[in-house]
Amino acid sequence: MRIALINENSQAAKNAVIYSALKKVADEKGFDVRNYGMYSPDDSAQLTYVQNGILAAVLLNSGAADFVVTGCGTGEGAMLALNSFPGVICGHIETPLDAYTFAQINAGNAVSIPYALGFGWGGDLNLQYIFEKLWSEPFGSGYPKERAVPEQRNKKILDGVKEAAFRPLPDILTDLAKKDPELVKGAFAGAHFDEYFEEDCRKPEYLDLVKKLR
Repeated sequence: MRIALINENSQAAKNAVIYSALKKVADEKGFDVRNYGMYSPDDSAQLTYVQNGILAAVLLNSGAADFVVTGCGTGEGAMLALNSFPGVICGHIETPLDAYTFAQINAGNAVSIPYALGFGWGGDLNLQYIFEKLWSEPFGSGYPKERAVPEQRNKKILDGVKEAAFRPLPDILTDLAKKDPELVKGAFAGAHFDEYFEEDCRKPEYLDLVKKLR
């Protein structure tokens, strides 16, 4: 599994702490982590939580990432932004229990964490425990276990609703770029975006799309 870490500007100072907790768990699981930043509040590329949504959608739909870890001050804005795009199911995660139940019941492909709420002493440990519980069992196994079958059925229904409710992502991004080109360009402006995306993208049409949008 390849996990993408994305931080927006208000919580960029916590990138190293988040990456450390995520990498520790990922290494134990044999997962790869790509840190797309922001890396510090002074980065030249300033990501908003809306741009987190654009970047996450491109990474997931292109196959460059299998899972996205993101967030913002409250976690709400980033969650809403990611869920605004096709092919993304993002949960709002505050505790290890949230992480476990989201993975087991909803089986999504992204999480949004509130990095400014209650992030004091022990905040790094809470992140580590969140990531441990998130990947403690195969996704979609159900909780409680006797509810696994209806929960899996509901997940398929939700996937169908998402597919029917959205236009293709390239069309959405093309229209967004016409209205606000800097919004879209800025989502791909991170220091290591080109390097990581060109190496990891599994759908060449998305490489062409990103070049066109920039």
